[in-house]
Amino acid sequence: MPLRKIILGSVAAFAFVLPANATERLLIGSTSASSSHYGYFVAVAQLVNERIAEVEASVVETGATLDNLRRIQRRQVDLGLVTTNVAHHALAGTNEFAGQPVETQLLWVYTAAPQNVVVRRDAGITGMDELAGKRLNPGIRGSATEQTSEAVFAALGIEPAHVRGSTTDVVDMIKDNRVIGYVKSGAGMRLDASTLDIATFTPITVLSLTEDQQQRLRAEMPDISIVGIPASPDDDMPAYTTWSFGVGVAASPDLSEETAYQIVRTIMEDENAQANAMAELRGADLADLTVTYGTIPLHPGAYRWFREQGIDVPAHLMPVSAN
Repeated sequence: MPLRKIILGSVAAFAFVLPANATERLLIGSTSASSSHYGYFVAVAQLVNERIAEVEASVVETGATLDNLRRIQRRQVDLGLVTTNVAHHALAGTNEFAGQPVETQLLWVYTAAPQNVVVRRDAGITGMDELAGKRLNPGIRGSATEQTSEAVFAALGIEPAHVRGSTTDVVDMIKDNRVIGYVKSGAGMRLDASTLDIATFTPITVLSLTEDQQQRLRAEMPDISIVGIPASPDDDMPAYTTWSFGVGVAASPDLSEETAYQIVRTIMEDENAQANAMAELRGADLADLTVTYGTIPLHPGAYRWFREQGIDVPAHLMPVSAN
């Protein structure tokens, strides 16, 4: 299969099976080529090029969410990977985008990143409130997990004694009982590999938000979602509730309604390509993920597809023009 390479400054972009009669060319911002998410966006571009007449899509290797949103703002890419919490900050002009809001609209969410508060069972911790003063790693330094978990604990009035370190260092510290636990993104609805590694050495508990804590976070942190994680007999884990953000695709408002609609329809109707690119997507309901984890209004073209399917769109995802 021929591969066309396009150079955009110092960034390479790739497209496959380009339509010979393409009249609209789109650049899709992704992430590092070493990431499985990059492979996902290559699959997305292939679907667009194969199934939408007169549209040519190319994948651009970028610095992921922050870089993509800034490129969307500068009209250097048309759509791209975002985490739903950072997309919310961008649209609101807060946090990393303080005073510099980015006009961006959601197309879809394709995977979730539940944030699991994992502690050694022998620490005797059974609730979030009991973490006050305890040695806990809030997430890898500079990560979305670290930033978000610190904001969550602040909103809940909980002050753990935060301990910093790499995943490898923190896992060793938990095993050696130098810290009681950490906050770690799950692998979809499952515990991630490092958490399972800890569990082979010492029993663990995954803490759950109380009803009051859930209500407080919904009121004070609209950039995250509150999700219920089902019990997992394989991991010997009961059901619990935690905070989460999603990973999805946002677009410039310059993307036409018709093109956005055709892209979203193509993605939602695909049964194999996306799952072949990212195994955790097999069987995933992208429409449900979008409604559950979305934090910014849908692009009018995306909203059109959801409306046609009879899907109830929450008020905060309604396009401004539809309110």
